Amino acid sequence: MIAKMEPLVSESLKDVFVDRFESAILSGEFSSGELLPSERDLAAQLQVSRPVVHEGLLELSVRGLVTLKPRSRAVVNNLKKEGSLSLLHSLMNYHGDTLAPHIQKSILDLRLLFEVENAALAARHITLEQLREMEQILQREEGILSAPDVVSLEAITDLDFAFHHLLCEASGNFIYPLLMNSFRPVYGELSSRFFSDRKLLPGVYASHKELYFAIQNRNEKNARKIMTKILTHGSAELQRILAQKNKVK
Repeated sequence: MIAKMEPLVSESLKDVFVDRFESAILSGEFSSGELLPSERDLAAQLQVSRPVVHEGLLELSVRGLVTLKPRSRAVVNNLKKEGSLSLLHSLMNYHGDTLAPHIQKSILDLRLLFEVENAALAARHITLEQLREMEQILQREEGILSAPDVVSLEAITDLDFAFHHLLCEASGNFIYPLLMNSFRPVYGELSSRFFSDRKLLPGVYASHKELYFAIQNRNEKNARKIMTKILTHGSAELQRILAQKNKVK
């Protein structure tokens, strides 16, 4: 028998406040050391009560995003020094428009750190069933190339994620696929911007196919080399796309 469930409730004003300021800090709209307006001014600007603002600032403080001092305005933290696991959780679930450049670079550096090793480990440990899964992903990617504009950006991003996540599974490392899953929201945000330029799809498919053959042949050295090329090229193209977007603004 299913236990009685509590009624659904709309998102609280405090949660909306926290999400808005969290996104502003992670996107770089508010910089380290910057003073936020007073609770009274924030309440007036946002047309909410001071208790909502106060509770929201307390939550931001718990997440390591701001520091609160008695009889003083909240100050935006140096995230490297003050950030906690709560902040890491916020990054993993980030759905904002654009991450601050240094945070975005750090995420790309993290991918280089563990996905290159993933590729090599996959070449060593991949199973026949996982190779068949990779072949199916490649077939779907090839199908997209015939009419890329017909397929949704979300579908393309999901397929790319499936390819990289399969490599994590094939590595034999239990933590790698969990780490990849944890960063899926922000991974999706960055990938969707990359794939907004559909002209990049043939190159991605070609690189994925090249990596597949290296892994199929158990060539760990080539697998590392190809994955490094995939990630560094992807990072450069993403920077180009974001720079163009900022010029338009």
